[in-house]
Amino acid sequence: MLRCHLTLLFGILLCTCARAQDFWSDRHFTEADTLRGMLTPARTNYDVTYYELHLDVAPVDHLIEGRVEMDYTITGELPLLQLDLYRNLQIDGIEQNGTDLRFTRRGNAVFVELPHPVDIGSRHRMTIHYGGTPTEAQNAPWDGGFVWALDQKNRYWVGVACEGDGASLWWPNKDHLSDEPDSMLISVTVPDRLFVASNGNLRAEVELEDEGKKRYDWFVSYPINNYNVSLGIGHYVHFDTVYRSFDGEELALDYYVMDYNLEKARKQFREVHPMLEAYEHYFGKYPFWDDGFALIEVPYLGMEHQSGIAYGNRYMRGYLGGLIPSDMDWDYIIVHEAGHEYFGNSVSVADHAEMWVHESFTTYMEALYVEFHFGAEAARRYLQSQRRFITNEEPMLGPLEVNFTDFASSDHYYKGAWMLHTLRGVLNDDPLFFGLLRSFYQDHVRSTVNTQQVIDYFSRFTERDLQPFFDQYLKYPAVPVLELRRNGQQTEYRLRADVAGLSMPVGVYIGEEPVRLLTTAEWQPLGRGIDPETVRVDDARFLVDLRVLNEPEK
Repeated sequence: MLRCHLTLLFGILLCTCARAQDFWSDRHFTEADTLRGMLTPARTNYDVTYYELHLDVAPVDHLIEGRVEMDYTITGELPLLQLDLYRNLQIDGIEQNGTDLRFTRRGNAVFVELPHPVDIGSRHRMTIHYGGTPTEAQNAPWDGGFVWALDQKNRYWVGVACEGDGASLWWPNKDHLSDEPDSMLISVTVPDRLFVASNGNLRAEVELEDEGKKRYDWFVSYPINNYNVSLGIGHYVHFDTVYRSFDGEELALDYYVMDYNLEKARKQFREVHPMLEAYEHYFGKYPFWDDGFALIEVPYLGMEHQSGIAYGNRYMRGYLGGLIPSDMDWDYIIVHEAGHEYFGNSVSVADHAEMWVHESFTTYMEALYVEFHFGAEAARRYLQSQRRFITNEEPMLGPLEVNFTDFASSDHYYKGAWMLHTLRGVLNDDPLFFGLLRSFYQDHVRSTVNTQQVIDYFSRFTERDLQPFFDQYLKYPAVPVLELRRNGQQTEYRLRADVAGLSMPVGVYIGEEPVRLLTTAEWQPLGRGIDPETVRVDDARFLVDLRVLNEPEK
Protein backbone atom coordinates (compact mmCIF):
# COMPACT_ATOMS: atom_id res chain seq x y z
CA MET A 1 0.00 0.00 0.00
CA LEU A 2 2.77 2.42 0.96
CA ARG A 3 4.83 1.63 -2.15
CA CYS A 4 1.84 2.23 -4.46
CA HIS A 5 1.21 5.66 -3.03
CA LEU A 6 4.86 6.59 -3.31
CA THR A 7 4.99 5.47 -6.95
CA LEU A 8 1.98 7.64 -7.79
CA LEU A 9 3.48 10.57 -5.90
CA PHE A 10 6.79 10.54 -7.78
CA GLY A 11 5.01 10.16 -11.11
CA ILE A 12 3.15 13.38 -10.36
CA LEU A 13 6.41 15.07 -9.40
CA LEU A 14 8.06 14.21 -12.70
CA CYS A 15 5.09 15.47 -14.70
CA THR A 16 5.05 18.74 -12.81
CA CYS A 17 8.74 19.39 -13.37
CA ALA A 18 8.17 19.25 -17.12
CA ARG A 19 5.89 22.29 -16.82
CA ALA A 20 8.67 24.56 -15.53
CA GLN A 21 8.91 28.02 -17.04
CA ASP A 22 10.79 28.17 -20.36
CA PHE A 23 13.72 30.19 -19.00
CA TRP A 24 14.37 27.51 -16.43
CA SER A 25 13.80 24.54 -18.75
CA ASP A 26 17.47 23.56 -18.81
CA ARG A 27 17.86 23.79 -15.03
CA HIS A 28 18.14 20.40 -13.35
CA PHE A 29 15.97 19.80 -10.31
CA THR A 30 16.35 16.82 -8.04
CA GLU A 31 13.75 14.62 -6.45
CA ALA A 32 14.56 16.35 -3.16
CA ASP A 33 13.74 19.72 -4.76
CA THR A 34 10.30 18.54 -5.80
CA LEU A 35 9.61 16.81 -2.50
CA ARG A 36 10.24 20.09 -0.70
CA GLY A 37 8.65 22.38 -3.26
CA MET A 38 5.59 20.57 -4.55
CA LEU A 39 2.16 20.39 -2.95
CA THR A 40 0.95 16.82 -3.33
CA PRO A 41 -2.11 15.32 -1.59
CA ALA A 42 0.25 14.08 1.13
CA ARG A 43 0.70 17.74 2.06
CA THR A 44 -2.39 19.59 0.87
CA ASN A 45 -4.85 17.21 2.53
CA TYR A 46 -3.94 18.25 6.04
CA ASP A 47 -3.71 21.67 7.66
CA VAL A 48 -1.34 22.32 10.55
CA THR A 49 -2.92 24.51 13.22
CA TYR A 50 -0.37 24.36 16.04
CA TYR A 51 3.16 23.21 16.82
CA GLU A 52 4.91 22.65 20.10
CA LEU A 53 8.67 22.45 19.69
CA HIS A 54 10.36 20.95 22.75
CA LEU A 55 14.12 21.04 22.32
CA ASP A 56 17.18 20.34 24.43
CA VAL A 57 20.28 22.01 23.02
CA ALA A 58 23.81 20.93 23.97
CA PRO A 59 26.17 23.74 22.82
CA VAL A 60 29.30 21.85 23.83
CA ASP A 61 28.52 18.76 21.76
CA HIS A 62 26.56 20.52 19.00
CA LEU A 63 23.64 18.18 19.58
CA ILE A 64 19.90 18.63 19.81
CA GLU A 65 17.21 16.29 21.09
CA GLY A 66 13.50 16.84 21.33
CA ARG A 67 10.01 16.31 20.14
CA VAL A 68 7.39 18.14 18.13
CA GLU A 69 3.70 18.04 18.93
CA MET A 70 1.75 18.83 15.76
CA ASP A 71 -1.97 19.57 15.79
CA TYR A 72 -3.57 19.21 12.38
CA THR A 73 -6.92 18.89 10.63
CA ILE A 74 -7.67 16.41 7.84
CA THR A 75 -8.86 18.27 4.73
CA GLY A 76 -8.93 15.43 2.18
CA GLU A 77 -8.04 11.80 1.57
CA LEU A 78 -4.78 11.15 3.36
CA PRO A 79 -3.42 7.61 3.19
CA LEU A 80 0.08 9.10 3.58
CA LEU A 81 1.09 12.25 5.41
CA GLN A 82 4.34 13.94 4.41
CA LEU A 83 6.54 15.58 7.00
CA ASP A 84 10.01 16.98 6.41
CA LEU A 85 13.21 16.47 8.41
CA TYR A 86 16.78 16.50 7.14
CA ARG A 87 18.18 13.00 6.81
CA ASN A 88 21.10 13.69 9.18
CA LEU A 89 18.61 13.91 12.08
CA GLN A 90 17.25 10.68 13.51
CA ILE A 91 13.54 10.04 14.07
CA ASP A 92 13.13 7.93 17.20
CA GLY A 93 9.40 7.43 16.82
CA ILE A 94 6.10 8.92 15.65
CA GLU A 95 2.90 8.38 17.58
CA GLN A 96 -0.71 9.50 17.56
CA ASN A 97 -3.42 8.78 20.13
CA GLY A 98 -1.06 6.41 21.93
CA THR A 99 -0.35 4.39 18.78
CA ASP A 100 3.07 4.11 17.13
CA LEU A 101 2.85 4.99 13.45
CA ARG A 102 4.78 3.42 10.61
CA PHE A 103 6.85 5.78 8.51
CA THR A 104 9.26 5.68 5.59
CA ARG A 105 12.02 8.19 4.88
CA ARG A 106 12.98 9.29 1.38
CA GLY A 107 15.80 11.82 1.54
CA ASN A 108 14.60 14.68 3.71
CA ALA A 109 10.93 13.68 3.38
CA VAL A 110 9.10 11.48 5.85
CA PHE A 111 5.92 9.62 4.82
CA VAL A 112 3.70 8.60 7.72
CA GLU A 113 0.97 5.97 7.47
CA LEU A 114 -2.12 7.08 9.37
CA PRO A 115 -4.64 4.80 11.08
CA HIS A 116 -7.66 4.39 8.83
CA PRO A 117 -10.32 5.38 8.21
CA VAL A 118 -9.53 9.07 8.80
CA ASP A 119 -12.51 11.41 8.62
CA ILE A 120 -12.25 14.65 6.70
CA GLY A 121 -12.54 17.49 9.20
CA SER A 122 -11.19 15.43 12.10
CA ARG A 123 -8.44 16.87 14.28
CA HIS A 124 -5.40 15.07 15.54
CA ARG A 125 -2.15 15.52 17.45
CA MET A 126 0.96 13.78 16.19
CA THR A 127 4.15 13.52 18.25
CA ILE A 128 7.54 13.15 16.55
CA HIS A 129 10.59 12.29 18.68
CA TYR A 130 13.93 13.10 17.08
CA GLY A 131 17.50 14.23 17.62
CA GLY A 132 21.08 14.27 16.43
CA THR A 133 23.62 16.68 15.01
CA PRO A 134 21.83 19.39 13.04
CA THR A 135 23.17 21.01 9.89
CA GLU A 136 25.79 23.62 10.69
CA ALA A 137 25.66 26.84 8.68
CA GLN A 138 28.91 27.69 6.94
CA ASN A 139 27.92 31.22 5.98
CA ALA A 140 24.71 32.19 7.76
CA PRO A 141 22.28 33.63 6.90
CA TRP A 142 23.01 32.83 3.22
CA ASP A 143 23.08 29.14 4.00
CA GLY A 144 20.94 27.55 6.66
CA GLY A 145 21.77 25.79 9.87
CA PHE A 146 22.97 26.19 13.42
CA VAL A 147 25.70 28.70 14.15
CA TRP A 148 27.85 27.37 16.98
CA ALA A 149 30.01 30.30 18.04
CA LEU A 150 31.93 31.83 20.91
CA ASP A 151 31.29 35.38 22.05
CA GLN A 152 34.01 37.93 22.83
CA LYS A 153 34.50 36.35 26.25
CA ASN A 154 34.87 32.85 24.75
CA ARG A 155 31.46 31.73 26.01
CA TYR A 156 29.00 29.62 24.03
CA TRP A 157 26.75 31.57 21.67
CA VAL A 158 24.28 29.84 19.38
CA GLY A 159 21.97 31.01 16.60
CA VAL A 160 19.82 29.44 13.89
CA ALA A 161 18.94 30.69 10.38
CA CYS A 162 17.16 28.52 7.85
CA GLU A 163 15.38 30.54 5.14
CA GLY A 164 15.52 28.64 1.86
CA ASP A 165 17.11 25.55 3.39
CA GLY A 166 14.02 25.16 5.54
CA ALA A 167 13.06 24.71 9.17
CA SER A 168 13.25 20.94 8.65
CA LEU A 169 17.01 21.20 8.98
CA TRP A 170 16.46 21.40 12.76
CA TRP A 171 12.88 20.33 13.59
CA PRO A 172 10.27 18.08 11.92
CA ASN A 173 7.37 19.92 10.33
CA LYS A 174 5.35 20.39 7.19
CA ASP A 175 8.10 22.43 5.58
CA HIS A 176 6.16 24.37 2.96
CA LEU A 177 5.47 28.10 2.97
CA SER A 178 1.79 27.57 2.21
CA ASP A 179 0.94 26.18 5.66
CA GLU A 180 1.60 28.35 8.69
CA PRO A 181 0.45 27.22 12.14
CA ASP A 182 -2.02 29.56 13.82
CA SER A 183 0.22 29.69 16.90
CA MET A 184 3.25 27.94 18.32
CA LEU A 185 5.08 27.10 21.56
CA ILE A 186 8.88 27.09 21.43
CA SER A 187 10.29 25.43 24.55
CA VAL A 188 14.08 25.22 24.73
CA THR A 189 16.27 23.70 27.45
CA VAL A 190 19.92 24.75 27.81
CA PRO A 191 22.66 24.75 30.48
CA ASP A 192 21.44 27.02 33.28
CA ARG A 193 24.13 29.66 32.75
CA LEU A 194 22.68 30.47 29.31
CA PHE A 195 19.58 32.41 28.22
CA VAL A 196 17.31 31.53 25.29
CA ALA A 197 15.65 34.29 23.26
CA SER A 198 13.07 33.33 20.66
CA ASN A 199 9.90 34.45 18.86
CA GLY A 200 6.83 35.89 20.55
CA ASN A 201 6.54 36.35 24.31
CA LEU A 202 8.47 34.63 27.07
CA ARG A 203 5.90 32.73 29.12
CA ALA A 204 8.08 30.88 31.61
CA GLU A 205 11.62 30.30 32.84
CA VAL A 206 11.91 26.98 34.65
CA GLU A 207 14.95 25.89 36.68
CA LEU A 208 15.71 22.18 36.26
CA GLU A 209 17.97 21.97 39.29
CA ASP A 210 18.63 18.23 39.16
CA GLU A 211 19.95 18.56 35.62
CA GLY A 212 21.80 21.88 35.93
CA LYS A 213 19.62 23.22 33.12
CA LYS A 214 16.99 25.86 32.50
CA ARG A 215 13.96 25.79 30.22
CA TYR A 216 12.55 28.81 28.41
CA ASP A 217 9.01 28.72 27.05
CA TRP A 218 8.18 31.18 24.27
CA PHE A 219 4.76 31.51 22.70
CA VAL A 220 3.83 32.91 19.28
CA SER A 221 0.16 33.92 19.09
CA TYR A 222 0.03 34.68 15.34
CA PRO A 223 0.54 32.53 12.23
CA ILE A 224 4.25 32.16 11.51
CA ASN A 225 6.37 30.90 8.61
CA ASN A 226 8.33 27.85 9.73
CA TYR A 227 11.63 29.41 8.62
CA ASN A 228 10.93 32.38 10.90
CA VAL A 229 11.04 30.16 13.97
CA SER A 230 14.45 30.65 15.53
CA LEU A 231 16.39 31.06 18.74
CA GLY A 232 19.43 32.74 20.16
CA ILE A 233 21.33 31.15 23.02
CA GLY A 234 23.95 33.09 24.94
CA HIS A 235 24.84 35.34 27.82
CA TYR A 236 22.12 37.84 27.04
CA VAL A 237 20.95 40.83 28.97
CA HIS A 238 17.52 42.25 28.36
CA PHE A 239 16.21 45.79 28.23
CA ASP A 240 12.92 47.12 26.98
CA THR A 241 10.93 50.18 26.07
CA VAL A 242 7.71 50.96 24.19
CA TYR A 243 6.71 52.45 20.87
CA ARG A 244 3.59 54.59 20.89
CA SER A 245 1.58 54.31 17.67
CA PHE A 246 -0.21 57.19 16.00
CA ASP A 247 -3.41 56.25 17.86
CA GLY A 248 -1.60 56.13 21.19
CA GLU A 249 -1.45 52.34 21.64
CA GLU A 250 1.81 51.08 23.11
CA LEU A 251 3.88 48.34 21.49
CA ALA A 252 6.34 46.42 23.68
CA LEU A 253 9.93 46.58 22.40
CA ASP A 254 12.33 43.99 23.84
CA TYR A 255 16.03 43.70 23.17
CA TYR A 256 18.33 40.77 23.96
CA VAL A 257 22.01 41.61 23.54
CA MET A 258 25.37 40.35 24.71
CA ASP A 259 26.14 41.68 28.17
CA TYR A 260 29.23 43.55 26.98
CA ASN A 261 27.24 45.36 24.24
CA LEU A 262 24.48 46.77 26.43
CA GLU A 263 25.43 50.44 26.11
CA LYS A 264 26.02 50.18 22.35
CA ALA A 265 22.62 48.55 21.97
CA ARG A 266 20.83 51.19 24.04
CA LYS A 267 22.12 53.81 21.63
CA GLN A 268 21.79 51.90 18.34
CA PHE A 269 18.32 50.53 18.95
CA ARG A 270 16.87 54.01 19.32
CA GLU A 271 16.55 53.74 15.53
CA VAL A 272 13.66 51.31 15.98
CA HIS A 273 11.24 54.11 16.84
CA PRO A 274 11.70 56.17 13.64
CA MET A 275 11.68 52.97 11.60
CA LEU A 276 8.34 51.86 13.06
CA GLU A 277 7.00 55.36 12.61
CA ALA A 278 7.84 55.39 8.90
CA TYR A 279 6.34 51.97 8.26
CA GLU A 280 3.20 52.79 10.21
CA HIS A 281 2.81 55.92 8.10
CA TYR A 282 2.94 54.02 4.80
CA PHE A 283 1.37 50.66 5.69
CA GLY A 284 -0.27 50.76 9.10
CA LYS A 285 0.52 49.47 12.55
CA TYR A 286 3.09 46.78 13.24
CA PRO A 287 1.34 43.50 12.35
CA PHE A 288 2.28 41.30 15.35
CA TRP A 289 1.29 43.73 18.08
CA ASP A 290 0.41 41.27 20.84
CA ASP A 291 3.70 39.39 20.43
CA GLY A 292 5.72 42.60 20.56
CA PHE A 293 8.79 43.61 18.57
CA ALA A 294 12.21 42.25 19.52
CA LEU A 295 15.79 42.35 18.36
CA ILE A 296 18.03 39.45 19.34
CA GLU A 297 21.78 39.76 18.89
CA VAL A 298 23.16 36.77 16.98
CA PRO A 299 26.58 35.57 15.70
CA TYR A 300 25.64 36.24 12.04
CA LEU A 301 24.45 39.28 10.10
CA GLY A 302 20.69 39.06 10.61
CA MET A 303 17.34 37.57 9.57
CA GLU A 304 13.70 38.61 9.69
CA HIS A 305 12.55 36.13 12.34
CA GLN A 306 9.00 37.16 13.20
CA SER A 307 8.71 39.21 16.41
CA GLY A 308 12.28 38.19 17.29
CA ILE A 309 14.49 39.65 14.56
CA ALA A 310 18.05 38.38 14.46
CA TYR A 311 20.52 41.29 14.67
CA GLY A 312 24.24 40.99 13.92
CA ASN A 313 25.25 44.29 12.31
CA ARG A 314 27.80 44.99 15.08
CA TYR A 315 26.11 48.30 15.93
CA MET A 316 27.41 49.90 12.74
CA ARG A 317 25.78 52.24 10.26
CA GLY A 318 24.54 50.80 6.99
CA TYR A 319 25.42 47.21 6.30
CA LEU A 320 28.51 46.53 8.43
CA GLY A 321 29.50 50.13 7.74
CA GLY A 322 28.76 50.16 3.99
CA LEU A 323 26.07 49.72 1.34
CA ILE A 324 24.18 52.95 2.07
CA PRO A 325 25.43 56.38 0.80
CA SER A 326 28.28 57.75 2.88
CA ASP A 327 26.30 60.76 4.12
CA MET A 328 23.49 58.59 5.52
CA ASP A 329 23.61 57.22 9.04
CA TRP A 330 21.12 54.47 9.85
CA ASP A 331 21.28 50.75 10.54
CA TYR A 332 20.46 48.75 7.42
CA ILE A 333 19.71 45.51 9.29
CA ILE A 334 17.16 47.15 11.58
CA VAL A 335 15.42 48.90 8.68
CA HIS A 336 15.48 45.98 6.23
CA GLU A 337 14.76 43.04 8.51
CA ALA A 338 11.98 44.91 10.32
CA GLY A 339 10.48 45.73 6.93
CA HIS A 340 10.02 41.99 6.48
CA GLU A 341 7.59 42.00 9.36
CA TYR A 342 5.23 43.58 6.82
CA PHE A 343 6.32 41.83 3.60
CA GLY A 344 7.59 38.34 4.25
CA ASN A 345 6.16 37.64 7.68
CA SER A 346 2.73 39.29 7.43
CA VAL A 347 2.21 39.21 3.65
CA SER A 348 3.88 35.94 2.66
CA VAL A 349 4.25 33.79 -0.43
CA ALA A 350 3.68 30.06 -0.69
CA ASP A 351 6.60 29.32 -3.01
CA HIS A 352 10.23 30.44 -2.79
CA ALA A 353 10.17 31.15 -6.52
CA GLU A 354 7.99 34.16 -5.72
CA MET A 355 10.36 35.53 -3.10
CA TRP A 356 10.38 38.81 -5.03
CA VAL A 357 7.22 39.70 -3.07
CA HIS A 358 9.16 39.50 0.18
CA GLU A 359 12.36 41.15 -0.98
CA SER A 360 11.25 43.72 -3.58
CA PHE A 361 8.68 45.35 -1.32
CA THR A 362 11.00 45.27 1.68
CA THR A 363 13.90 46.75 -0.27
CA TYR A 364 11.62 49.52 -1.50
CA MET A 365 10.56 50.07 2.11
CA GLU A 366 14.16 51.05 2.84
CA ALA A 367 13.76 53.90 0.35
CA LEU A 368 10.42 54.83 1.88
CA TYR A 369 12.08 54.99 5.29
CA VAL A 370 14.59 57.42 3.83
CA GLU A 371 11.85 59.40 2.08
CA PHE A 372 9.76 59.71 5.24
CA HIS A 373 12.62 61.04 7.35
CA PHE A 374 14.90 62.77 4.83
CA GLY A 375 12.77 63.59 1.79
CA ALA A 376 12.05 62.33 -1.73
CA GLU A 377 15.37 63.50 -3.21
CA ALA A 378 17.31 61.53 -0.59
CA ALA A 379 15.18 58.47 -1.32
CA ARG A 380 15.89 58.72 -5.06
CA ARG A 381 19.58 59.07 -4.30
CA TYR A 382 19.40 56.00 -2.10
CA LEU A 383 17.70 54.06 -4.88
CA GLN A 384 20.32 55.27 -7.36
CA SER A 385 23.01 53.79 -5.11
CA GLN A 386 21.40 50.36 -5.56
CA ARG A 387 21.31 50.32 -9.36
CA ARG A 388 24.87 49.05 -9.57
CA PHE A 389 23.72 45.77 -8.01
CA ILE A 390 21.17 45.02 -10.76
CA THR A 391 22.52 42.36 -13.13
CA ASN A 392 19.54 41.33 -15.35
CA GLU A 393 20.92 37.76 -15.45
CA GLU A 394 17.66 35.90 -14.93
CA PRO A 395 13.98 36.52 -14.19
CA MET A 396 13.01 37.63 -10.72
CA LEU A 397 10.24 35.03 -10.76
CA GLY A 398 11.77 31.59 -10.38
CA PRO A 399 10.44 28.14 -11.31
CA LEU A 400 7.50 27.05 -9.19
CA GLU A 401 7.02 23.87 -7.13
CA VAL A 402 10.70 22.95 -6.76
CA ASN A 403 11.68 24.97 -3.67
CA PHE A 404 13.90 27.18 -5.85
CA THR A 405 16.21 29.43 -3.82
CA ASP A 406 19.30 29.45 -6.05
CA PHE A 407 18.95 32.88 -7.64
CA ALA A 408 22.13 33.99 -9.39
CA SER A 409 21.89 37.59 -8.21
CA SER A 410 20.08 39.93 -5.88
CA ASP A 411 17.76 41.24 -8.59
CA HIS A 412 14.67 40.22 -6.61
CA TYR A 413 15.88 42.78 -4.06
CA TYR A 414 17.22 45.75 -6.01
CA LYS A 415 15.64 45.30 -9.42
CA GLY A 416 12.39 44.47 -7.68
CA ALA A 417 12.53 47.68 -5.68
CA TRP A 418 13.24 49.57 -8.89
CA MET A 419 10.32 47.84 -10.58
CA LEU A 420 8.02 49.26 -7.89
CA HIS A 421 9.69 52.65 -8.16
CA THR A 422 9.25 52.55 -11.95
CA LEU A 423 5.58 51.76 -11.45
CA ARG A 424 5.39 54.88 -9.30
CA GLY A 425 6.87 56.82 -12.21
CA VAL A 426 4.47 55.20 -14.67
CA LEU A 427 1.44 56.12 -12.55
CA ASN A 428 2.80 59.63 -11.95
CA ASP A 429 0.33 60.00 -9.10
CA ASP A 430 1.78 59.61 -5.61
CA PRO A 431 -1.57 59.58 -3.77
CA LEU A 432 -2.66 56.73 -6.05
CA PHE A 433 0.64 54.87 -5.66
CA PHE A 434 0.81 55.14 -1.88
CA GLY A 435 -2.87 54.33 -1.58
CA LEU A 436 -2.21 51.22 -3.65
CA LEU A 437 0.66 50.05 -1.42
CA ARG A 438 -1.26 50.65 1.79
CA SER A 439 -4.49 49.08 0.55
CA PHE A 440 -2.75 46.02 -0.83
CA TYR A 441 -0.95 45.47 2.45
CA GLN A 442 -4.01 46.09 4.60
CA ASP A 443 -6.17 43.79 2.49
CA HIS A 444 -3.62 40.96 2.75
CA VAL A 445 -2.27 41.38 6.27
CA ARG A 446 -1.20 38.07 7.81
CA SER A 447 -2.05 36.11 4.67
CA THR A 448 -0.41 34.29 1.78
CA VAL A 449 -0.39 35.71 -1.76
CA ASN A 450 1.01 34.74 -5.13
CA THR A 451 2.37 36.79 -8.01
CA GLN A 452 -0.84 36.79 -10.00
CA GLN A 453 -2.82 38.04 -7.02
CA VAL A 454 -0.43 40.98 -6.70
CA ILE A 455 -0.75 41.84 -10.40
CA ASP A 456 -4.53 41.51 -10.41
CA TYR A 457 -4.91 43.67 -7.30
CA PHE A 458 -2.60 46.38 -8.63
CA SER A 459 -4.46 46.39 -11.97
CA ARG A 460 -7.88 46.69 -10.34
CA PHE A 461 -6.80 49.40 -7.94
CA THR A 462 -5.14 51.56 -10.59
CA GLU A 463 -7.72 50.72 -13.28
CA ARG A 464 -4.88 49.83 -15.66
CA ASP A 465 -3.82 46.53 -17.18
CA LEU A 466 -0.47 46.07 -15.46
CA GLN A 467 -0.02 42.45 -16.56
CA PRO A 468 2.42 43.30 -19.41
CA PHE A 469 4.41 45.60 -17.12
CA PHE A 470 4.88 42.95 -14.42
CA ASP A 471 5.43 40.18 -16.96
CA GLN A 472 8.36 42.08 -18.45
CA TYR A 473 10.06 42.88 -15.17
CA LEU A 474 9.34 39.58 -13.42
CA LYS A 475 9.48 36.91 -16.13
CA TYR A 476 12.35 38.13 -18.33
CA PRO A 477 15.91 39.06 -17.45
CA ALA A 478 16.04 42.25 -19.52
CA VAL A 479 14.34 45.53 -18.74
CA PRO A 480 12.44 47.49 -21.42
CA VAL A 481 14.57 49.49 -23.84
CA LEU A 482 13.67 52.91 -25.18
CA GLU A 483 15.02 52.94 -28.73
CA LEU A 484 15.72 56.12 -30.72
CA ARG A 485 16.57 56.55 -34.40
CA ARG A 486 16.83 59.23 -37.05
CA ASN A 487 14.43 58.96 -39.94
CA GLY A 488 15.32 61.74 -42.31
CA GLN A 489 14.96 64.99 -40.35
CA GLN A 490 12.75 63.26 -37.81
CA THR A 491 13.81 61.53 -34.60
CA GLU A 492 11.57 58.62 -33.63
CA TYR A 493 11.19 56.41 -30.57
CA ARG A 494 9.65 53.11 -29.56
CA LEU A 495 9.76 50.65 -26.66
CA ARG A 496 11.53 47.34 -27.26
CA ALA A 497 10.44 44.59 -24.83
CA ASP A 498 10.06 40.84 -24.58
CA VAL A 499 6.36 41.18 -23.78
CA ALA A 500 4.15 41.90 -26.76
CA GLY A 501 1.91 44.89 -26.27
CA LEU A 502 3.87 46.49 -23.47
CA SER A 503 3.07 50.19 -23.45
CA MET A 504 4.12 52.54 -20.68
CA PRO A 505 4.92 56.19 -20.05
CA VAL A 506 8.64 56.85 -19.74
CA GLY A 507 10.15 60.07 -18.47
CA VAL A 508 13.08 61.41 -20.48
CA TYR A 509 15.16 64.53 -20.71
CA ILE A 510 15.78 66.18 -24.07
CA GLY A 511 18.74 68.26 -23.16
CA GLU A 512 17.58 69.67 -19.83
CA GLU A 513 13.88 69.63 -20.65
CA PRO A 514 11.79 66.91 -18.97
CA VAL A 515 9.38 65.15 -21.34
CA ARG A 516 6.98 62.28 -20.70
CA LEU A 517 6.64 59.83 -23.59
CA LEU A 518 3.83 57.30 -23.97
CA THR A 519 5.90 54.50 -25.45
CA THR A 520 4.63 51.54 -27.47
CA ALA A 521 6.18 48.92 -29.73
CA GLU A 522 5.46 51.15 -32.73
CA TRP A 523 7.76 53.95 -33.91
CA GLN A 524 6.48 57.40 -33.01
CA PRO A 525 7.83 60.86 -33.87
CA LEU A 526 9.77 62.62 -31.15
CA GLY A 527 10.41 65.77 -33.15
CA ARG A 528 12.39 67.29 -35.99
CA GLY A 529 15.92 68.44 -35.46
CA ILE A 530 16.36 66.59 -32.16
CA ASP A 531 19.72 64.92 -31.74
CA PRO A 532 19.07 61.42 -30.25
CA GLU A 533 22.34 61.74 -28.36
CA THR A 534 20.83 64.56 -26.28
CA VAL A 535 18.03 62.31 -25.01
CA ARG A 536 18.37 60.42 -21.73
CA VAL A 537 15.97 58.43 -19.61
CA ASP A 538 14.94 59.92 -16.26
CA ASP A 539 16.88 57.28 -14.37
CA ALA A 540 15.87 58.72 -11.01
CA ARG A 541 12.35 57.38 -11.65
CA PHE A 542 12.50 54.70 -14.35
CA LEU A 543 14.38 51.44 -14.76
CA VAL A 544 14.44 51.55 -18.56
CA ASP A 545 17.47 51.21 -20.79
CA LEU A 546 18.21 53.54 -23.73
CA ARG A 547 19.58 52.58 -27.14
CA VAL A 548 20.28 54.87 -30.08
CA LEU A 549 20.13 53.10 -33.45
CA ASN A 550 22.53 54.35 -36.10
CA GLU A 551 20.22 53.79 -39.06
CA PRO A 552 16.51 53.23 -39.59
CA GLU A 553 15.52 49.57 -39.76
CA LYS A 554 14.61 48.34 -43.24
